[in-house]
Amino acid sequence: MADDANRATFLEIQGRMIEITGKLKQVQTQIRNKEGEKKRAFLTLEELKQLSDDTNAYKSIGRTFVLEPKSVLMNEQEQKLKDSEATIDSLHSSKEYLEKQLAEVENNLRELLQQDPGIARQIMSMSVA
Repeated sequence: MADDANRATFLEIQGRMIEITGKLKQVQTQIRNKEGEKKRAFLTLEELKQLSDDTNAYKSIGRTFVLEPKSVLMNEQEQKLKDSEATIDSLHSSKEYLEKQLAEVENNLRELLQQDPGIARQIMSMSVA
């Protein structure tokens, strides 16, 4: 009976670990994407700064280009940069939270395996088979 309870506990912990690991990978991917957006906005802003103030430039909207004043484009890029930074900060806090959860789940698994060495042998025999 205790063996079944430990096995159920192990399966629950394993499910949580898989779920948290998936969420962590998703957050890391989102961070990379937002950092790319931030870098593009920064580089575009740097290029726009080199132009004179009365210059009009083209903005890409899908497959179309629209003529816009430099000031409008600068404001849009600055806003993109700020939004990306805010999102990256939020994602980093989410990542830290998920990493703490993962460490907690790993610790729970370690405690379970130390508490019942028999389940560790069963796990090893399942993975070999």
